[in-house]
Amino acid sequence: MTPASRAPLYLGLISGTSADGIDAALVRFESRPELVAAHTTPYPAPLRERVLAFARSTVDVALDDFGQLDVEIGGAFAAAAAALLRRGGVDARDVAAIGSHGQTVCHRPSGPHPFTLQIGDPNVIAERTGITTVADFRRADVAAGGQGAPLLPALHAAVFADPAHARAILNLGGIANLTLLAPGEPVLGFDTGPANCLLDAWAARHLGTARDDGGTWARSGRSNEALVGDWLADPYFAAAPPKSTGREVFNLDWLLARLPAGIAPADVQASLLVLSARSIAQALRAHATAPREVYACGGGVHNAALMDALRRELPDMRVGTTAALGIDPDFVEAAGFAWLARARLDGVPGNLPSVTGARGPRVLGAIHAGPPR
Repeated sequence: MTPASRAPLYLGLISGTSADGIDAALVRFESRPELVAAHTTPYPAPLRERVLAFARSTVDVALDDFGQLDVEIGGAFAAAAAALLRRGGVDARDVAAIGSHGQTVCHRPSGPHPFTLQIGDPNVIAERTGITTVADFRRADVAAGGQGAPLLPALHAAVFADPAHARAILNLGGIANLTLLAPGEPVLGFDTGPANCLLDAWAARHLGTARDDGGTWARSGRSNEALVGDWLADPYFAAAPPKSTGREVFNLDWLLARLPAGIAPADVQASLLVLSARSIAQALRAHATAPREVYACGGGVHNAALMDALRRELPDMRVGTTAALGIDPDFVEAAGFAWLARARLDGVPGNLPSVTGARGPRVLGAIHAGPPR
């Protein structure tokens, strides 16, 4: 196949629940996704603080502030895309489309008027990059009665499923979500609860850092089993899928309301680590069809203490990363939104009703044309 006849490139952009930066992936989809280039652009600290403030459940937001942050995040996403193209030596004209997830600031898929809200104006991205941009992927699913999340199980099923045996794909972002792949059965996927968001919030409060690198601080503490049990009594963990959640539920306020006095901060961190690992393990045992392999992706794969905790909670399963399946675990999500952009341009549904609970398959995303070339 000559270069001119090769499949076009798509560029995926996402900043997850942790809001630590913008992941960008340049992908070619042929027999399997080919990650041509990838890069993470950290948010400047003041911008990250504003994003996290907007995502807090109790914050009051002025319309002017909201509109300006929407454009500012769009500009940051456009800059991340441009940086990736420079890094990969790729001309914007060779990219068929950008798939931009944006930055989630509120996710309320239940209630009388369900909604989910991602910001990062795609018009700004399209204008500044010159590339058609597909965005707003979640709301069509919510309008169809779905959770709007998780959306990546469709990609996981297309790329990671094994026809011979069951396996699970685990995304360790701010929130953990599972995709359960079993031959001959519908794909299942749902958010299990916190992965990194509470760990990060507690580290920021006591260490003044964005995260507990490698879980070193958590390792210095001692888990409190009674406390972990109290946390796991939250109704979310026992709720049946389809379900999704985010920082609007699992945040510092949630933690402080459930934290008795007198516990050393390092012991709280150690307990939060167990909460993340155990809630994932319990969800697997409750809903999976006998998987023997769990492949993790997302920023949490770099928390060695969390990965070790998962292995302790899942002694009968092999716990590795998607690197073993051929995709860098840091960029599976960004590649997924490149994949969803291609699906939108092709008019192919991007959701899985068995995962989100939507009334049926839906084509996801709105197309924002770039300026004439």
